[in-house]
Amino acid sequence: MYVGAALAVGLFERLLPSAVAVLRLLGAALVLLAWRRPARAAWRGPRFWRATAFGLATALMNIAFYEAIARLPLGTAVAIEFCGPVVVAAVATRRPRDVAALLSAAVGVLLIADVRWSGSPSGVLWALGAATMWAAYIVLGKRVAAAGNGVDDMTVGFAAATVVLSPLLLLGGTGALSALADPVVLLLAVGVGVLSSVIPYVLDQVVLRRLGQARFAVLLALLPATATVVGLFGLAQIPTLAEALGIAAVVAAVALRSRDGDTPEAVGRTGA
Repeated sequence: MYVGAALAVGLFERLLPSAVAVLRLLGAALVLLAWRRPARAAWRGPRFWRATAFGLATALMNIAFYEAIARLPLGTAVAIEFCGPVVVAAVATRRPRDVAALLSAAVGVLLIADVRWSGSPSGVLWALGAATMWAAYIVLGKRVAAAGNGVDDMTVGFAAATVVLSPLLLLGGTGALSALADPVVLLLAVGVGVLSSVIPYVLDQVVLRRLGQARFAVLLALLPATATVVGLFGLAQIPTLAEALGIAAVVAAVALRSRDGDTPEAVGRTGA
């Protein structure tokens, strides 16, 4: 996922972050449509609208995230974005050990936000916006996965969201149009879509069918660590001491989290 994000940062010189996010969605939708070819039933009724809501939440999460990493280091933005899964897990959890895990993650996010607020408040706000959409992604993604046609419905959702958000591709004016005509830009966009959307989101659908959303949300705390490593080696972004401590606190939440999975009944109580 974050190798794809590092590639996306390189596209920000040619296109606005929001346009790169839409291109990522487009690339992912094209690959998924060619692979899955959803049946007609997936394109109508409640199933279609559920998929579209999921697709839009995913797309808005990506747009906010790309706006954040245009202003903040990759690992920092991911750790702040983790507020979303923290809230989802806090709503679903019942055990003291899990509360401790959530508090650890929250402390980590606060440490990072405190470091970055003075330098880039807009970056922090975009990351928090991405966190909100990430929470929606988990909740809606669980519903899509539980319906039994997760990957096909995700394909429909991505296609619908691409159509709705396609005007964002033109926000950069004539410069954006020339960039969109560049085969290298389009090839990179498809690569970003595959690395950052197709592979991880298909795996998410597999995992969400087997885990409760609370456990899934806290396991996502591994992402700030991987994002920091990719940012360090791929973008030469070195975290400050406070940021490193904050990221470590978020990752520590994984070790504190209960090992047993959520029961179907517990997942039902969360509204998933």
